[in-house]
Amino acid sequence: MKKVFLLSAILILAFVFTDASAQLFNTSLTITVRDETGNTIEGAEVKLFKSEQDYLKEQNVVMEGTSDAKGLVKLKKMEALSYYVIVRKDDKDNSGGGEVIGKLEEGKFNKVTIVIQ
Repeated sequence: MKKVFLLSAILILAFVFTDASAQLFNTSLTITVRDETGNTIEGAEVKLFKSEQDYLKEQNVVMEGTSDAKGLVKLKKMEALSYYVIVRKDDKDNSGGGEVIGKLEEGKFNKVTIVIQ
């Protein structure tokens, strides 16, 4: 009987700590913006959309940011979804490839690189 109780207690604690650790980290996304030669791009505007329709009409932006000196855009507290993305700087953008970011992993620090040309 003691063994059953002890095993039950261990299983319950394992589930409690598993759920608690999953809640400690928000889903986030770091986007690295590069040009066609691989150089990072500072000052690129990044916009994320939940649907293809919003992406095509460029409406209902879910998240947005501007790349820093290292070409990074860090977005936090995101939903674990796939996103459509537009990245622009001057006359360069990501059209023709890299318009969709695959489903983010919940509670993780997700990373993608987007090339603009």
